[in-house]
Amino acid sequence: MTENDKLTPVPIADAIDKFIQRIGLTIAWAYVALVLVIMLQVILRKGFASGLIALEELQWHLYSVGVMFGLAYAQTTNSHIRVDLFYSRLRARTKRIIEVLSIITLVLPFVVIIFLHSLDFVAEAWRVNEASEAASGLPWRWLIKGVIPASFALLGLAVVSRLIRDLTLLIKGED
Repeated sequence: MTENDKLTPVPIADAIDKFIQRIGLTIAWAYVALVLVIMLQVILRKGFASGLIALEELQWHLYSVGVMFGLAYAQTTNSHIRVDLFYSRLRARTKRIIEVLSIITLVLPFVVIIFLHSLDFVAEAWRVNEASEAASGLPWRWLIKGVIPASFALLGLAVVSRLIRDLTLLIKGED
């Protein structure tokens, strides 16, 4: 995060962001596990000509967990991708107005829709005890599918935190 990207302090938003960042930093350890699983799979394949389907699937799952929860982390640290062709040249107040309008009209509806639709998706996978289609694959596919509503709930919380921050600073008139 560059000096210009630092977020102005707002106590309630800061507390929410700190909570989400703690979760994000904890889940980032999934990448360490991912590297170890990849190394093990490569050693098994190249050294012993015997890779495991379960390890292959575990790689996908670990990567998915990191990416999905990383969305909320990126939102709280303001490190997500932006198209800054015009945005970077705008005044702080104009940026905040754009943020508020974008969150209310685009981001929150998207997060809510994904979250609500993912609940039935996960419930059905849990109901049938969905597992990998591969005979030696991982069981409990509903567990990895459960990452979708959990990560989108966290992303929703991160977006609400940003909304609180921008609305507070707009009302206070701070730049």
